[in-house]
Amino acid sequence: MVEYPRREKLAFLPTPIHKLEKLSKLLDGPEIYLKRDDITGSAVGGNKIRKLEYTVADAIDKGCDTLITCGGLQSNHCRATAFVATKLGLECHLVLNKTEEPKVEANLFLDKLAGAHIHYIPSEEYKKNLENLLKELQEKLNKQGKKAYVIPTGASFGIGNFGYIKAAEEVSKQCVEENVTFDYIVTAVGSGGTYTGLSMGQKLFLPKTKIVGINVSDDREYFVEKVKKISKESSAYMDKEIPIEEEVIHIIDGYVGLGYAKSRPEELKFIEDIARLEGVVFDPVYTGKAMFGLADQIKKGTFKKGEKILFIHTGGIFGIFPKAEMFELNQ
Repeated sequence: MVEYPRREKLAFLPTPIHKLEKLSKLLDGPEIYLKRDDITGSAVGGNKIRKLEYTVADAIDKGCDTLITCGGLQSNHCRATAFVATKLGLECHLVLNKTEEPKVEANLFLDKLAGAHIHYIPSEEYKKNLENLLKELQEKLNKQGKKAYVIPTGASFGIGNFGYIKAAEEVSKQCVEENVTFDYIVTAVGSGGTYTGLSMGQKLFLPKTKIVGINVSDDREYFVEKVKKISKESSAYMDKEIPIEEEVIHIIDGYVGLGYAKSRPEELKFIEDIARLEGVVFDPVYTGKAMFGLADQIKKGTFKKGEKILFIHTGGIFGIFPKAEMFELNQ
């Protein structure tokens, strides 16, 4: 049993599990199932809301009235944070990596719709000085009489990590209900929190299942260290440490492609094919790349026929709209 920190109940849980019958048949390999964390909500949908349930509860319990977080111009996490803040009566400040002239669309449009305060930071400064920028903004707001709480990228830190420890427990209960055992749970790895939470939850609730990540930014070595760091932070909230040893961190590198949030034609074609095959939309930044990688690994024989894979659909549908002109849709 886990004694979880307090959480604000914001997500629609439990999310269902669907079998991707047609894709499984097409790839002629393992049985592929989908955990629909894309439908945890609408404007606040996706995996980020599970992390934010614990994060904002911690902020409120510490007497904070303002949230500060960060991400790319089309950050799903920032969009979810903006709407959660509005729902709970908190002020929200978003520090966004300005890699290009901002076009107010998709997630960025929703950030503004929710009333978030936007701070654009040039890409080089963002990459080199993010931690200091967040701290400076926090100090500035505190001097104005507010009490600001800083949430790191993707809410991937100790308290936010409980969202996916809890999700692993949720999956274990669904396995009992449906009389199924998954050999693997596969997820995109973008900031490390979802993978870390699932890995810790696996030790507690899913002993027969291996957690596999497919990174969509940075590389395996970066995330190995990130996973160890986040798991240590989470353990500080618990009565026992749940270490994640390097030998059990299974992250498949090689599918970042052109870079974070950059798309290759074959990735976009794959997203189109899955939409028309299964009626499910993956996003170009996270789930599209990760599922593309999973399909490729199945073709290479990494996963075997007869095995059962649960893929976590972490949401991000709004991320597809800025890429609309890049799709060469077949009519």
